Amino acid sequence: MEKLNEHWQHRSNRRGLPNWVATAGERTGEVASRVAGGAARVVPEGVKEPLRNAGEVVANQAIRPVLQAATHMVELVNDWALELNDPKSVEKLARKRGLAIDTFTELREQDLKICDRLLTHNTLTWRTAGAIEGGAMGLLAMVPVAGIPVAITADILVIQVLSTSIAARIAYSYGYDAKDPCEQAFIERLVRRSFMAQAVKAKPLNDAARAAAAVKDRVKWSPKLRADHPLLVGLEKLMKQLGPAGGRVSVESVAKVVPFVGIVIGAGTNSTILGNVAADAQRYCQTRFLCEKYGLPLPAALATDADDENAAPA
Repeated sequence: MEKLNEHWQHRSNRRGLPNWVATAGERTGEVASRVAGGAARVVPEGVKEPLRNAGEVVANQAIRPVLQAATHMVELVNDWALELNDPKSVEKLARKRGLAIDTFTELREQDLKICDRLLTHNTLTWRTAGAIEGGAMGLLAMVPVAGIPVAITADILVIQVLSTSIAARIAYSYGYDAKDPCEQAFIERLVRRSFMAQAVKAKPLNDAARAAAAVKDRVKWSPKLRADHPLLVGLEKLMKQLGPAGGRVSVESVAKVVPFVGIVIGAGTNSTILGNVAADAQRYCQTRFLCEKYGLPLPAALATDADDENAAPA
């Protein structure tokens, strides 16, 4: 319990959890609430429709496999959402581990370590899933014409849905009902936070996509190309350092590397987002579990209501 208290105090000092609601914009709140209210229902058509439209716009047949892969990724996320939002899955797992329970709410009567075991490798699993999904969407962002808007739209919804669903599964694993309004308030904070984290990567992804379009079919460098796209200059310098001394790096060589920039940005960001959601949700549930079990007060960083904290002083 002492380590959990230290964690929440650290988060409070960094203006973390209590301020997630206050620092999110209106659009963020609307998206988060909508996703939290229907995670499993929002995924398929909300994302697959723009992907289908992109397939009609993009003439290059070589791009279609990327769009199809993104669609399959969305379908997989939908399956995950359905699974994670079903408390019966937690009940089945608990019984498989030898617990004689009728409903998931009885897990609150168990020892904390027993609940923890229902989430073995949970954070690592979602960090890995985030890296795979982010890499796929980062590659999609490099698609000419349709890439950026489709990738950002799909990526936002996918990560929002996964964030909501991961938090729901963790809540069920400690005996808390994710459909309860109190639990949903915390889950919405996590979703808002993931939305803000995703917004950070929009510019570098856009820069990488613009650079990819600028070097397509080019055979020579130009002062304007270098001036308009610092990313290309950075890649050129890096490739010079890695290659033979005094060697020249062609535009074609740099063009082959640019798509990997989008993959790295997407994979790294989404891995961190989902990993943080999983870790924070588990710590939150662990803290509440112990406080309720032993009659302890919640840490100040959790007990403080965001609206009260940001209200004007009397």
